[in-house]
Amino acid sequence: MRSDYIKKALRFCCSIDDLEAGLSLTLQTEMALKAGATMIRYEGGHFSPENWTELQSLCSRCQSNEVLFVVKNNFLLTRALGASGVHLEYCDAPLETIRSILGPEAIIGIALSTRYDESIACAPGPDYFEDTPFHPDSGCLPATAGGILNGEAAAEALRLGASGISSGSRVFKSDNPATVLASIAEAAGLASRPEPEFPWRDEFGLIEKILKEAPETHSGLIVVPGDDACLLSALSRPVISTDTQKEGVHFRLDWQSPEEIGEKAVIVTLSDLAASYAEPVSLFVNLGIPPRVSDAFVEEIYRGIRVALERYDCSLGGGNISAGEELSLDFFAIGQGREDIFPKRSEAKVGFGLFTTGPLGMARAGLEALRKNDPGFPDLVDRFKHPRARFDAAKILADHGITCVMDISDGLSGDAAHIAEASHVTIELDVSALSHPDSLVAFCRKYDQTPQALSLAGGEDYELLFACPQEVFSVIKASLPGAEPVGSCRPFEGRHVICPEISLSSYRHGA
Repeated sequence: MRSDYIKKALRFCCSIDDLEAGLSLTLQTEMALKAGATMIRYEGGHFSPENWTELQSLCSRCQSNEVLFVVKNNFLLTRALGASGVHLEYCDAPLETIRSILGPEAIIGIALSTRYDESIACAPGPDYFEDTPFHPDSGCLPATAGGILNGEAAAEALRLGASGISSGSRVFKSDNPATVLASIAEAAGLASRPEPEFPWRDEFGLIEKILKEAPETHSGLIVVPGDDACLLSALSRPVISTDTQKEGVHFRLDWQSPEEIGEKAVIVTLSDLAASYAEPVSLFVNLGIPPRVSDAFVEEIYRGIRVALERYDCSLGGGNISAGEELSLDFFAIGQGREDIFPKRSEAKVGFGLFTTGPLGMARAGLEALRKNDPGFPDLVDRFKHPRARFDAAKILADHGITCVMDISDGLSGDAAHIAEASHVTIELDVSALSHPDSLVAFCRKYDQTPQALSLAGGEDYELLFACPQEVFSVIKASLPGAEPVGSCRPFEGRHVICPEISLSSYRHGA
């Protein structure tokens, strides 16, 4: 959850400042990283354009070690650097405006030099506040103790209930700054980093590392990754699909680990093969990497990729690495299609029912739980983070001759429209009879939603949506007990989908 991510980042924030005690920003940052700091705050007291290149380098250096780099007061500099967030002692702009500029992942902190006003601390927008001196009052946001200059003061503040420690840049004026920083980190329960990670720089060295994470299975490969191209065994009916996962659009690093990102990215790509009745053969990965990412981070992504590929007996055919401003994964999947059948969206007929292979709405609820920073629904969050590619259900549908199938990635109402448009019918959706797990019902009760609305808007369920006669579905139901009806196909009536009125909508890029 985001709250855990923030509390971990706040454990030891080390402030750095230009020309402090004659030490460069780079040396100050290096000492803080080695001590075990979890956040570096640039005070910016002497910022000038000459600092720019060094600050860019320090921001990347920190983030490659999963250490947040935040800027004091200057949110425009924060945005320009691609820093992790901003720490505010004063600001004329509303927090809502700052959040819109920095993005939803950015950390926003508020410094309060006196006893905090709880209404300010709980206002929409900030992620934490800093109290100097620290008062052991409980609040609705994590509170850090500011101005800490030694391990004894750090230990006392944590004993009083502080979520973390924020050391002043005056630490670097002491006789032995490294020792002082180590004492603060020890009080915070943090381990040192004798050899901090560096941002990735060597494309070919990184490729060698990630190839070690390739699945051991090479089924379907004649020439394995490492050459200019991959040679596959002959496929009689090759099925090809592509997908993209981009940071800030499809995933957030404060919600998902690199391994979870890699695993899910593979599954959602292979889901299109499942919806095409194709067995996965090989996957190709084009990775766009920002300068703040380390080799170790990329290796962790590939560990997730490997987990998913081995689960679905798919090989890694190869790929490419490129520098980029944001982390992105572009996938190209190849499968072996069935000789007897290939499903299409255009095969729905008037009189057919519309059905799903499993429950809907849980992934959307899990996403909303993450957005609301609510840890009370772990199974819903798990559905969002760890979907399934329904190859098992696809085989049953294919064996029963179902020719109209697609996977539900953007939400039932949106994806049903794709089938209706391709088949030139009107689909009337009806989810009143859908069964819902207790956790989804509880989530809806807490946040004044309905399971039906989440089932319709959904998104990222990756169940299969299919159309067929009711009597055929009755037979399928015996082999696929989780399948349920969600609508019916009628002659085209001027609009493609008739849907109950809901406040949510299915996802559409660009909307």
